Amino acid sequence: MNTTKQRSAAITGAGSGLGRDIALGLAAKGYRVFGTAIANGEIADLEQASGGKVALSICDITDEKSVQGWTRGLSDTLGETGLDLLISNAGILTPGPIEILPLSAIRREFEVNVFGAMSVINAFLPALRKARGRIVQISTWTASLPLPFNGPSGASKAAMEVFATVYRAELKQFGVEVVVAPAGNMKTGGPEKTAAALARVAAGMTPEQRELYGQTFESFTAALNGMQNSGLESASAARRVIELAEQVPAPIRAAVGQDSEEILKLVHEKSDAELDALRLQIVGLK
Repeated sequence: MNTTKQRSAAITGAGSGLGRDIALGLAAKGYRVFGTAIANGEIADLEQASGGKVALSICDITDEKSVQGWTRGLSDTLGETGLDLLISNAGILTPGPIEILPLSAIRREFEVNVFGAMSVINAFLPALRKARGRIVQISTWTASLPLPFNGPSGASKAAMEVFATVYRAELKQFGVEVVVAPAGNMKTGGPEKTAAALARVAAGMTPEQRELYGQTFESFTAALNGMQNSGLESASAARRVIELAEQVPAPIRAAVGQDSEEILKLVHEKSDAELDALRLQIVGLK
């Protein structure tokens, strides 16, 4: 990556949580930082927190016109220097038993976590090629060890990891690097959102669905809320992501958080039967 000029970075989902802390961390290191937000309040908050060093724009990454507007404007601003770093961070979580989740909700998760991410990456590739830049794809350890009642998240992130792997091979000739960063449990603002999503699923169950899944989903809810609330602090997770963004040579895959590192190791060491038992144990179903 070019270190002789002021480096530039674009971050999706930069208005809150992990993305916000990454934006602040990169700005503190002297990057020109740009990002997407979903509300004007996020823009004002981060402008104040960064002393005006982070420029956010409202952008729905599932809306191709919105993505093209943001990426084209930013690419024009950067000009021939191009974009040094793209942090593909935006994502959503859709928990619940697969049987009762509306397919529209699962499609929405893929629209954000996969197709939205790809839309942004593709739009920025000309600028990334100019700078021989780097893409960091934020993922999750559940892409490698999917959990019950968390299927859409694990599946969508696993799909994006496949695309990231192919991007890495296809973009190598242009000097563009792609890093997959599976994150562990984090205190990034996600716990409150996750708890609310879990509560909505439970409240929306019919009596028949509650008879089938109520008890096990309650155990899963308690386990997941506990894991997230005891996870890595947001600022620490952001520092790790920035470390991976600047590491030379670029890692292919690197965990964010000790729990993620341990899970990824176990996935390679354990049999399928052992992993089945582990996933049940993790969510309190064994």
